[in-house]
Amino acid sequence: MDFLNTYLIYLIPFFGLIGIAVMAVKAAWVTKQDAGDGDMAQLSGYIADGAMAFLRAEWKVLGYFVVVAGLLLAWSGTTVATSSPVIAISFVAGAFLSAFAGFLGMRIATKANVRTTQAARTSLAQALKVSFTGGTVMGLGVAGLAIIGLGSLFIVFYTIYVKNVAGSTVNGEDMAKALDVLAGFSLGAESIALFARVGGGIYTKAADVGADLVGKVEAGIPEDDVRNPATIADNVGDNVGDVAGMGADLFGSYVATMLATMVLGRELVGPDGKALHDSFGGIGAVLLPMVIAGLGLIFSIIGASLVKIKNETDSVQKALNIGNWASIILTAIATYFVVQWMLPEGEFRMVRDLDASGALKAGAMVITKNGVFMSIVVGLIVGTLMSIITEYYTAMGKRPVLSIIRQSSTGHATNIIGGLSVGMESTVLPILVLASGIYGSYHFAGLYGVAIAAAGMMATTAMQLAIDAFGPIADNAGGIAEMSRLPEEVRHRTDNLDAVGNTTAATGKGFAIASAALTSLALFAAFVGVAGIEHIDIYKADVLAGLFVGGMIPFIFSALCISAVGRAAMAMVEEVRRQFREIPGIMTYEAKPEYEKCVAISTKASIREMVAPGLIALITPIIIGFAFGPEVLGGLLAGVTVSGVLMGIFQSNAGGAWDNAKKSFEKGCMINGEMHYKKSEPHKASVTGDTVGDPFKDTSGPSMNILIKLMSIVSLVIAPHLNANHAAKPIAMKCEVKKQVIVQAYSSAITKIDKKA
Repeated sequence: MDFLNTYLIYLIPFFGLIGIAVMAVKAAWVTKQDAGDGDMAQLSGYIADGAMAFLRAEWKVLGYFVVVAGLLLAWSGTTVATSSPVIAISFVAGAFLSAFAGFLGMRIATKANVRTTQAARTSLAQALKVSFTGGTVMGLGVAGLAIIGLGSLFIVFYTIYVKNVAGSTVNGEDMAKALDVLAGFSLGAESIALFARVGGGIYTKAADVGADLVGKVEAGIPEDDVRNPATIADNVGDNVGDVAGMGADLFGSYVATMLATMVLGRELVGPDGKALHDSFGGIGAVLLPMVIAGLGLIFSIIGASLVKIKNETDSVQKALNIGNWASIILTAIATYFVVQWMLPEGEFRMVRDLDASGALKAGAMVITKNGVFMSIVVGLIVGTLMSIITEYYTAMGKRPVLSIIRQSSTGHATNIIGGLSVGMESTVLPILVLASGIYGSYHFAGLYGVAIAAAGMMATTAMQLAIDAFGPIADNAGGIAEMSRLPEEVRHRTDNLDAVGNTTAATGKGFAIASAALTSLALFAAFVGVAGIEHIDIYKADVLAGLFVGGMIPFIFSALCISAVGRAAMAMVEEVRRQFREIPGIMTYEAKPEYEKCVAISTKASIREMVAPGLIALITPIIIGFAFGPEVLGGLLAGVTVSGVLMGIFQSNAGGAWDNAKKSFEKGCMINGEMHYKKSEPHKASVTGDTVGDPFKDTSGPSMNILIKLMSIVSLVIAPHLNANHAAKPIAMKCEVKKQVIVQAYSSAITKIDKKA
């Protein structure tokens, strides 16, 4: 045990290596599966080429951003004692691994799609095995790279800045410096995630809207019909948005959660006001979130192995739920023993909760290791409930989707009204669950409890992402089956997987926004401590103004994303109409559409339009922080977090409900005693609703969680520069000092005049 205590820090990256090794085995298995006939392979090649073309274009732009941002971070690291130019290296590493995780997922997804189609020719069970294994490769790759990257960098920075420095302490400036430099890794990951999510979302929805409006509504052909010029771009979009984008998104959440918990763990001290008396040199609370993440990765591998069905009538959703529940339960059980082992006996508290004499402030929390474990359980429960609630509001056959179906019978407008009302209603239960989770985790272990609750929720990220990535693979498989004009039974099997995939995609977005909310709160708490402020007083006019500005940002961010989709979709619609008009042989299968032109439209539009939303998230905290000080920036973060979470839930659930309402008509819907199918008037209304919901659920909504996390991460990175105790004070503080000097000089002059008089 002593050996394990000594070398536990080196075991953390090993967990990640196990995940990468299993990922490689599963990726090799998927690659060996039959890719079907020549037509199927050609269509799959179009999709893979389009996806890689987008990635190359995106990486070129992001490469410039990473270089410029890295240089600025290197310079800023020289201006404060608790930072270092090395933060630039950390930033580049985070950006690279985030992009690489998305690349791995995209690469395997574009191989698994056609192999899933071919597997669907034999059985539903085999199709599920291929598609879910492809998703598992994505999940293990993201989690494995995150743990390897964060764990390895922490070892390096802890050794350089703490272990090798005489007189350094866990609660001192040396450890603060190590974690501030490590925060650059999270900043790099979240920056790439935002651009990947926004750019991918614009890409996929521009193609999807164009394919729907012209193909389905005007030409009367299926969405994935080979005659539709936008269908390849649409299928490419599923990969760049829901695979690469989601992978980078959860990579960032995973890293940010661990980082926030580590920063707050540094503040934990024993009753004597000194570092925790654990078996790890006082860093047990810092290492704990990374160990939980590593164990969660192992249990996700076990859970993924349980996802299987035997018969055509077996429930795919039930199989996924069994694997998910298994990973969550195993993680909860193992976490109890890990917490008992890694944290010391007795009570401990946070440094910020002690007064000058070392006594606990009134109302401050006393923390125990049992309280920490209960906070983790709260996080797991919150994540599970968020997924269940999201599934209820977006799944076929449930009241919310059925209400949209009924309202489709009276036209397009009532369908839109129904979807909007479902989305707004769907914010109630998730917010109550989140509020209860925040209160409960704080009750058990204070701010550290809130952070470790988020870490518990994110522990099974590999499994959550595997379930989520399975969806776009199944969607692509259905598209290839349609374009290849395979037998009806094949499309029936892929539709079964796709319908479940739509629900898992929605629940994945619910999980992501819940984790983002808890992560942002943990980052917010870390920011307050590093910035040297004790409270944020909304009675102050400038802080209240910051709160309102923060609440506004998700709205302008959403407006930019949705309008970008609208502009790109208009160009796509015009191109598809042109091809139908100028290439008459398309409709009779005598001529091939010019797929590459639609792919080029989506690629150029997404790269161009992703810049403005990204800059809002990156620049706003810097401007507010240095112009008005850390307290106003805290108000801004509070506003953007609350508003962003609500917007994210509303848009994702409304879009998911609209989508499944539309898909319900493909099997037939009973409305007022009459059956309605594809091409009926209610179906056309549902297509309109789905078209409106597309940018909601795949562009703007999912980007909300990255927006609130990225702004919090940027604030945490600049916090040492804003600290009131540091010489490099923000502009607002300098102005206040100058104002006081002027007032004192004025008063002195008046006094002298009075004396002379």
